[in-house]
Amino acid sequence: MPFCVIKSRTIKIICAFVLVAVLLGVSYEGGASALVWLGHSSRLVPIYNVATEKKQVAISFDAAWGADKTEDIMKVLKEYNAGATFFLVGFWVDDYTEMVAKIDEAGFEIGTHSNTHPDMVKLSESTIREELTTSIAKIKAITGKEVTLFRPPFGSYNNTLLNVCSDLQLKAIQWDVDSLDWKGLSAGAICERVMKRAKNGSIILMHNNADNVVEATRLTLDWLIKSGYEVTSVGNLVYNTNYTIDANGTQHAK
Repeated sequence: MPFCVIKSRTIKIICAFVLVAVLLGVSYEGGASALVWLGHSSRLVPIYNVATEKKQVAISFDAAWGADKTEDIMKVLKEYNAGATFFLVGFWVDDYTEMVAKIDEAGFEIGTHSNTHPDMVKLSESTIREELTTSIAKIKAITGKEVTLFRPPFGSYNNTLLNVCSDLQLKAIQWDVDSLDWKGLSAGAICERVMKRAKNGSIILMHNNADNVVEATRLTLDWLIKSGYEVTSVGNLVYNTNYTIDANGTQHAK
């Protein structure tokens, strides 16, 4: 009876490929991030966008410095019946307590953007935890609501940070559409960037006090809605249960 001989090295290579294939498919169900195998180590990945057939996107505003444009942004959002998420830094909450209350009372979602806006990758686990719990406590003291979303400052993250997020029941949120409004672009240029990149399930990044952000928000919402998109909050876009996150940071319903 014919048979073939498979060398030990070949078997090891095949097993290695199988192991990598399995690990690439692993994710934390209902957690803050996906687990991706990188050969000798694993990397956790936050949510960048959502896989959905709905023509729906989320718009978000990071707030760290200044607040004079925030009310006008909210007026434009209301005008277009759009939802939004404001990611607030703790020291911004300290300086603009009344504005935090106004954001909440207007029905917009609030997430944390850390307490002092550090590069979280450079912090110890205990300091990361303190950054998050302190900022969450400040927001909750004003709104009385749980905080379930976190955006890392500078978009910087590592496994330690995302493991702490999981412990605190926080979804770590990135973005797949960067408006680059902080660069001082014109309102038209900001809108054009969104037009070129937005798709079903996109998370759009903007900043509450960027130059031209109010008019850019108006132009962007006008285009999105005329294009058939529902503009909502991050919390309303993402799946809260029975989901996985792939290696690219796309969240999928199971």
